[in-house]
Amino acid sequence: MLDKIFYKKLLSHSFSIPVRVNYWDGESEVYGEGTPEVEITFKEPVPIKEIMRNASIALGEAYMDGRIQINGSIQKLVKAAYDSAESFFYNSKLKKFLPKQSHSEKSSKYDVQSHYDLGNDFYKLWLDPTMTYSCAYFERQNDSLEQAQMNKVRHIIRKLDPQQGKTLLDIGCGWGTLMLTAAKEFGLKVSGITLSEEQYKFVKKRIADEGLEDQAEVYLEDYRELKHEPFDYITSVGMFEHVGEENLETYFKTIAKYLSNDGVALIHGITRQQGGAYNGWINQYIFPGGYVPGLNENLKHIIDAGMQVFDIETLRRHYQHTLEIWDENFKNHLDEISEKMDEKFIRMWDLYLQACAASFEAGNIDCIQYLISKGPSGKNLPRTRNYIYE
Repeated sequence: MLDKIFYKKLLSHSFSIPVRVNYWDGESEVYGEGTPEVEITFKEPVPIKEIMRNASIALGEAYMDGRIQINGSIQKLVKAAYDSAESFFYNSKLKKFLPKQSHSEKSSKYDVQSHYDLGNDFYKLWLDPTMTYSCAYFERQNDSLEQAQMNKVRHIIRKLDPQQGKTLLDIGCGWGTLMLTAAKEFGLKVSGITLSEEQYKFVKKRIADEGLEDQAEVYLEDYRELKHEPFDYITSVGMFEHVGEENLETYFKTIAKYLSNDGVALIHGITRQQGGAYNGWINQYIFPGGYVPGLNENLKHIIDAGMQVFDIETLRRHYQHTLEIWDENFKNHLDEISEKMDEKFIRMWDLYLQACAASFEAGNIDCIQYLISKGPSGKNLPRTRNYIYE
């Protein structure tokens, strides 16, 4: 009985849309006015003490295990929870526990490999052919994911106003599309670093296969261990979300250290306009060590590192659409994925993709590009943004 009272209080005002909740004893209730848009079924109660420790982890685990079933769009349900001011998402009493985090070089390498080394074959199934695992840039409504990813890569490089023969460092280079496009299409000499052995081997092979040994190199190393001369340009996409709150200062100072005095950097990553935040379930199961910094934090660290901002662009809606396509691709390849991964993993990954899309849709998180320079803002860049699009 106490379980039921607790659940009714927890869920009755947690969603901005009407939701039907089917309880473990056969009772059903509709919370909100109108026809239910999503249905939640509890096959058994999730222990109250687990929800009190961290509701995000407890309910996420229950969905992964099949103890909770959702009929309807997970994305719509999660967005409705973000849209309700009384949602359990905003109850600080339900966030008492967060997974322990360490961002030592050893821990960072483990964290990266636990996610990115699931296997290139796995990511090939639902990413586009460029193997780009970050926010795409949809210049036109009907752009394919592959086209939108190449739009993003070229959009980033063009923002640097690159001059042929100069050098570029890509921190967290992924599967190499950005750095190798900079080499092939813009004539830059490029270096990339990653902590993922799978990505390192993949990029190494691409460099050899495409005959770019004189223009490109990749290193398996931590950004804190760089031992290179300063670069004319630095890019870093989807990286600072992994360095940890306590290492953001070091991350931006490292960029300043390896950026030439006249250099330009484009830093692209998930940012919260409301301030930095952790998510217990994401930290536990998807991105160990993850922290989404606040816009104000990043700006402070950029300035404290002796750099200045020339341009900021938000890509929130682009990332929402990217995730929606990824989830559609993921579902279209369930037969192949289920040959290697169990049902729990599949439910976990589907929840991750849809919940992240919902978080962007609700404005809980954003994706922001920071165009920064050493010294005075945009010192050697054109005065208007026209050069990016011409």
